[in-house]
Amino acid sequence: MKFLITIFVAAVASVSAFAPSSLSARPSVAVSETIKDLEVLAAKANPVIKFYDPLQLSTTTIFNDSEEATIGFLRHAEIKHGRVAMAAFVGYIVQ
Repeated sequence: MKFLITIFVAAVASVSAFAPSSLSARPSVAVSETIKDLEVLAAKANPVIKFYDPLQLSTTTIFNDSEEATIGFLRHAEIKHGRVAMAAFVGYIVQ
């Protein structure tokens, strides 16, 4: 009987991990994606190199969109490819 109670409590605790949290507690973050914002962010992240864009990707436009949309697309692609690379590494290690 104790075993069933333990399993029930564990199940209830694990279900609460997937419950949606209140959205009002989340602070709003304004993401600016202009070239000047990238330069400021790069100067804070690495004061020695600062802003380094040898392929001029931040000044191009993809799909005839604005530069802000291009920077957002490239950020999204970088995050996605980083996650795929991490998953590939884990798969290689497990193999």
